[in-house]
Amino acid sequence: MSPRPIYLASRSPRRRELLRQIGVTFELLPLRERPGRPVDVDEAPQAAETAQAYVLRIATEKARTAAAIVAARRAAPRPVLSADTTVVCDGEILGKPRDVADAGRMLARLAGRDHQVMTAVAVALGEALETRVSVSRVWFRALDAAEIRRYVTGGESVDKAGAYAVQGLAAAFITRIEGSYSGIMGLPLAETAGLLRSHGIMLP
Repeated sequence: MSPRPIYLASRSPRRRELLRQIGVTFELLPLRERPGRPVDVDEAPQAAETAQAYVLRIATEKARTAAAIVAARRAAPRPVLSADTTVVCDGEILGKPRDVADAGRMLARLAGRDHQVMTAVAVALGEALETRVSVSRVWFRALDAAEIRRYVTGGESVDKAGAYAVQGLAAAFITRIEGSYSGIMGLPLAETAGLLRSHGIMLP
């Protein structure tokens, strides 16, 4: 494991799993993001904002917000890692579905074609901040309405960009991937490792 811990500004269990996979020690510093509560970072896309600009902005704001929390608490100064993932179809951002019906609409749109998955990673330490963006392509086979209904009612679409999890049951939908599998999961490990090394975090 890395001898020097970092702060992880994310609630995602998948990002925790991926960091552990490459031997990174971390302390959770989750931001407020639940509907109905004041949030630390507004994740709504801005007018005319491209998908890549969007994920970069959200990852950057999360890292800067978490770094400010560390400073306000006078906690030990360590690198703060954040990330944001979105699915993009014909230039449109497909974020986390609002409900089962919204998840079904997203999957019907992705079925039988390709789309992009973009994940931005940001590492902040004090005033310094570095970012990377991973862009991957994913191809889905054709899906019928019954398959989509079974998937979305099973609950796996909840809190997932594009309404699916590549590491879960939706793997059966995917015929081809170009890019970073870990990036599609939510944290591109090659880019993440490079950012952490640049901040003095030694990895195995």
